[in-house]
Amino acid sequence: MTIDAHQHFWHFDPVRDSWITDDMANIQRDFLPADLEPVLKENGIDGCVAVQASQSEEETMFLVRMAQTYDIVRGVVGWVDLQSDQLPERLQALSQHQEIKGYRHVAQAEPDDFLARPAVMDGIRQLADFGLTYDILIYPTQLKAALQLVRSVPNVNFVIDHLAKPYIQKKEISRWSNFMAEIAKNKHVSCKLSGMVTEADWHNWSKKDFFPYLDVVFENFGPDRLMFGSDWPVCLVAANYTQVRTLVDEYVVNWGEEVRAKVFGANAVSFYKL
Repeated sequence: MTIDAHQHFWHFDPVRDSWITDDMANIQRDFLPADLEPVLKENGIDGCVAVQASQSEEETMFLVRMAQTYDIVRGVVGWVDLQSDQLPERLQALSQHQEIKGYRHVAQAEPDDFLARPAVMDGIRQLADFGLTYDILIYPTQLKAALQLVRSVPNVNFVIDHLAKPYIQKKEISRWSNFMAEIAKNKHVSCKLSGMVTEADWHNWSKKDFFPYLDVVFENFGPDRLMFGSDWPVCLVAANYTQVRTLVDEYVVNWGEEVRAKVFGANAVSFYKL
């Protein structure tokens, strides 16, 4: 089974989705599974994991309905208030929806220490009781807190979204790579090969811009803890779906077909229990 481990759906709302700024005008519209289905088919991808983009249980339930309606949506990474006093009750209530495989918070929009705060770590720790995963969405300045989190919560499986958004356009790599190497020492942490084109020069990137960053994650996480994600439709501000898939495909080809099968499906199936 081939899987896109990271993409989004939404009915565009200019207030809620204010992060989609005017320079991203081509994604200021609705994106639904019916739009993605032919794109996946064209690219030889069987299914996908739909990931939250706004902080509400309402959106989580919208994604659950998409997963119940469309065969391509194999799992959901939703949102729940990890710092709520009612978190155990909310996780219990939401656990009836088998489509939910894990949770995420848009931590990149929070202060750098957010993931290391005791209340946040305690909330994430509770995901283990339900066999749920946690997606880490951060910028490189937040890697220190992420490292503290994964060391403090060994019983939850984590995945770093978008390689932690390294500063590809500026070609900065050393500080980011040092932290990623430390994080990768924790065997319950995986990494998504996703979101790279939007961290480069949107209008003037080339494949070689990304290979040094891919070298780092392949060297440190190894082929069993990496998974392809398109970050569709966000990727469309810089590249079409096929360009994003081809970018990873052409890098992975040197590792052989067995590794390609892991990166393009098997690892995501295992991680998210699809």
